[in-house]
Amino acid sequence: MRLETLATLLSVCSLAACGTTPKEEDPDWWKHATFYQIYPRSFQDSTNDGIGDLQGIIDKIDLFPDAGVDAVWLSPIFDSPQVDQGYDISNYTDIDSDYGTIEDLQKLVEEANARGVKVILDFVPNHTSDKHQWFIDSVNGVEEYRDYYIWANAKTGDDGERLPPNNWISMFKNSAWTWNEERQQYYLHQFASAQPDLNYRNPKVVEAMKDVLRFWLDRGIDGFRIDAVPYLFEDPDLQDEPLSNSTGYNSTDYEYLDHIYTKDLYDTFDMIYQWRQVVDDYTKENGGSTRVLMTEAYTDADKIMLYYGTADGSRLGAHFTFNFNLITDININSTAEDIASSINKWLDGIPEIYTSNWVLGNHDNHRVATRLGPGNIDGLNMVKALLPGVAVTYNGEEIGQEDGEVSYEEGQDPSARDPAIFDQVSRDFERTPYQWDESVNAGFNTGAKPWLPVSEKYLETNLQDEKESNGSSHYKVYQALAKIRSDPILVSGDVEVKAVDEYTLLVKRSNEEASLVVVFNVGDAEVTVDVSADVAEDNSVKIASVDSSREAGSVVDPASLKLDAHEALVIAS
Repeated sequence: MRLETLATLLSVCSLAACGTTPKEEDPDWWKHATFYQIYPRSFQDSTNDGIGDLQGIIDKIDLFPDAGVDAVWLSPIFDSPQVDQGYDISNYTDIDSDYGTIEDLQKLVEEANARGVKVILDFVPNHTSDKHQWFIDSVNGVEEYRDYYIWANAKTGDDGERLPPNNWISMFKNSAWTWNEERQQYYLHQFASAQPDLNYRNPKVVEAMKDVLRFWLDRGIDGFRIDAVPYLFEDPDLQDEPLSNSTGYNSTDYEYLDHIYTKDLYDTFDMIYQWRQVVDDYTKENGGSTRVLMTEAYTDADKIMLYYGTADGSRLGAHFTFNFNLITDININSTAEDIASSINKWLDGIPEIYTSNWVLGNHDNHRVATRLGPGNIDGLNMVKALLPGVAVTYNGEEIGQEDGEVSYEEGQDPSARDPAIFDQVSRDFERTPYQWDESVNAGFNTGAKPWLPVSEKYLETNLQDEKESNGSSHYKVYQALAKIRSDPILVSGDVEVKAVDEYTLLVKRSNEEASLVVVFNVGDAEVTVDVSADVAEDNSVKIASVDSSREAGSVVDPASLKLDAHEALVIAS
């Protein structure tokens, strides 16, 4: 596909089979929802084997309505050898025994739905495990599966040595090709060598993966988060990729090349549009609420918008594709202008027909309280809650949980199996167990060694203490924010985001009748600011950050508003 063309695109039974048609629900339920990401392996261990499971999530199900969550998204729970903690799937239509059974998932869906909470599954379509029967059959030359994966012949070097087909590099370093002795060919893997890439130029693969979506929709799932979508298609001619000209990388690093032949190809967008058609057709045929697609794509802004669909809306893609600006653009030293610029870049770039979303953290990035400072967690949650569209929370953000402490010997991340780079690249730190209370292993289980160590900070930060606190807490702030998100001002009001001074951020939502404003000092020193242009004299503090001296219902002087370091307020006027 030419670049100019690309630029222009800027239970157990099905509801239908059971003869049940659910009542019609709000098709736009997701547009202002709070989605809560659960990392199941680290959430709650009901069997005391060191690994979180589905029954553990069921046991803690009341957290979600209590926190004001509309939908939970589960990181992968399918059959897997767990080379990459479930992102290497060996069976797309069964649950890994570490987590439970399909019946456990069905029970979770029923319990969540009974509380008004929807359940989203992680769909990992780019690759399977090398233990998947499809790959085994492909290696063995079974005709049906011969071309299910990307296979290529070796090249011969000047000295007659066997070489990979081209210079492509894996996201996890080194060549993206691994030699298979039995088949006498190389196979492509853009991630670990145990994660061979599927061949989406094979119509049988396309239909098989659509059938996976239908299988889980039949079991009451409300949608899917689609993992690593930019990598679905590669150049069929296997051309070498050019150097990136980025400094500080060597020839084994992913960043060494410019990935024009292995990432964000036009066919990838088309595949997302086809999957959207699958879920839309399912909803139309079976009734009930909209089934949602969310896509993960760390890529350029113009391509992120293409994952939503075409600019004119003639073809629809994901209901939303994650907005990672507040992860990739800012750090602990960022000014208010840096944050405002990141937010406005997104607001200015998204077509009006699509819905914004805001993400502060996930299982692949250091926790927001660590990355941007524990003192800023309330202010950041306020900003996220007041911005238009979808809010996404990674489990633990609601209590201000920080990264855990993990040694190289304790680490599990396959991308960090080199001790020299472990501290820089490991994703284990943000995946340590959820901190429920002050009991053994922070209440994750009853004493068995967890798969990753519990953070030493659990005695300072845990859900029970924050819920039972006589004063304010991060969790109580989070709950208060959830309650006001249904305010019409936040659902459809105008939005303005700006820096009042170097370290004071202001987010204003308003309509003709009233306004809600976040004023947030992201700096380390006290400031006094004039916000009288945005906050009326007749005002009231709705929510204050944990360390603020202000009470809910108090009035501020907008012409001379003094804010302590990291203090944040939601003010109604």
